[in-house]
Amino acid sequence: MNGTMNNGASAGLEKAYRIGIDVGGTNTDAALLDSSLRCVHKVKVHTTADVNEGIVEAVRRLLQESGVDAADIRYAMLGTTHCTNAIVERKHLGRVGLIRIGAPATTAVPPLAGWDATLRTAIGPHSYMASGGYEYDGRKIAELDAAEIAGLCRRMAGEVDAVALCGVFAPVNREQEKLAGDIVREVLGPDMPVTFSSEIGSIGLLERENASVLNAALLQVIAGVVRGFEAALNGFGIDAQLYICQNDGTLMKSEYALRYPILTIACGPTNSIRGAAHLSGLSDALVVDIGGTTTDIGVLVQGFPRQSSAAVELGGIRTNFRMPDILSIGLGGGTIVRPDGPGGVTVGPDSVGYELTKRGRIFGGDTLTATDVAVKLGRAVWPGTDSAALDESACREADAVMQQLLEEAIDRMKTSAGDVDVILVGGGSILVPEKLAGAARIIKPDHYDAANAIGAALGEVSGESERIYSLDDWKYDDVIHDAKQNAMNEAAAAGADPETVQIVSVEDIPLAYLPGNALLVKVKAAGRL
Repeated sequence: MNGTMNNGASAGLEKAYRIGIDVGGTNTDAALLDSSLRCVHKVKVHTTADVNEGIVEAVRRLLQESGVDAADIRYAMLGTTHCTNAIVERKHLGRVGLIRIGAPATTAVPPLAGWDATLRTAIGPHSYMASGGYEYDGRKIAELDAAEIAGLCRRMAGEVDAVALCGVFAPVNREQEKLAGDIVREVLGPDMPVTFSSEIGSIGLLERENASVLNAALLQVIAGVVRGFEAALNGFGIDAQLYICQNDGTLMKSEYALRYPILTIACGPTNSIRGAAHLSGLSDALVVDIGGTTTDIGVLVQGFPRQSSAAVELGGIRTNFRMPDILSIGLGGGTIVRPDGPGGVTVGPDSVGYELTKRGRIFGGDTLTATDVAVKLGRAVWPGTDSAALDESACREADAVMQQLLEEAIDRMKTSAGDVDVILVGGGSILVPEKLAGAARIIKPDHYDAANAIGAALGEVSGESERIYSLDDWKYDDVIHDAKQNAMNEAAAAGADPETVQIVSVEDIPLAYLPGNALLVKVKAAGRL
């Protein structure tokens, strides 16, 4: 790929194209990359109520406008908001049977504590506690009662679409969850989908339980996404390997996504971060992604998005599965500017969204937007529009407010007092001046407006391991080796070429509040398709 192959091999590789699609709330972006990961063509279409329509239209335009033969497309990657929307809107979720393996130790707090009535209704009434569980070091709290698990399964028979199993400290020892899974499939049938909490979340029981139930509830949603994506590609004669974007900036095979749909949550901002790294050539920077409604700011660390270390609320539910560390503010191309707000000019946080070209002042509408301000101040040129009637002093005041919002957000995401490189991506990047306080350099790379779709198409696949080890029982070097091997195995299972898998990060945290010289080890590995 770098010119070291013979001509015949190079010619064959030139035709190994890949499509990256990122479905956002306002637009669906798509990019076509060649075998050297160069952007050949990009398109942007409006996201509709049926998001598959936007995907079909994006693929149609990519093929038509680029002239690339559908037979030469080998890979297709999709970043989607389907699962996020399903949780937020409480729609299309499956009915879930939950069994917490932790009695008598965990009975003080019932399952689904803190869930609102609408989400409880969507999930269904089948949440139970059963005996079992482990200590932090893998010692049993209580034995698993097979007859008890089987009885609970019979109570939920015919009334659930999936089962979630959550054991105390299951990420340390998965044996009881696996045994319970075997019983579930014996009673409810071999095709009953089962989500194991040890494969989803971190150590904390309640947050991991919540994440596992949500994952089980999303299994039908992701199945519809994959079927729709396959149908869209098949309709154009594209026979490609399908990948779905994860929220750590990497990919997973569609088969893997069918088991872990919750890992797609918040993949949009991470696609933009990965795309920004690829387009700019930087591996450590702040990424500012400005869309039509919001600005998402993330941190690029060694080429990947920084992960959040705190528990994350998802649709009002507290979870602890991995999520990107993203700060969102209400500033985008369609953000509404009010010149006569209380105390002067106010900016947002509301937006006209996809109605920008109808409601914006430069388009003949009656609403002053951030895009109007950028055009008036000469930062952007929009053919066929007129900004002469806009009040320049009001626009300059609004620009100062927007600049302050960005500078404060950048300062909140920095980990040191010094200036940092800032990569600008997204169509709303026209709002940003040439200099910002706290930014050493402001880089706006080629194809910045399609960074999310390009990030979706980049071909690395990751795996993670998170486990507590007792150094009374393990040597430190053996602990790190075991954790690395587990992460590499997970990456290979998700679709990475085992020969290319490398360790991306290793983090070990002594847990002073636990006996036995306990150590929490987190490892991430990634490799090429």
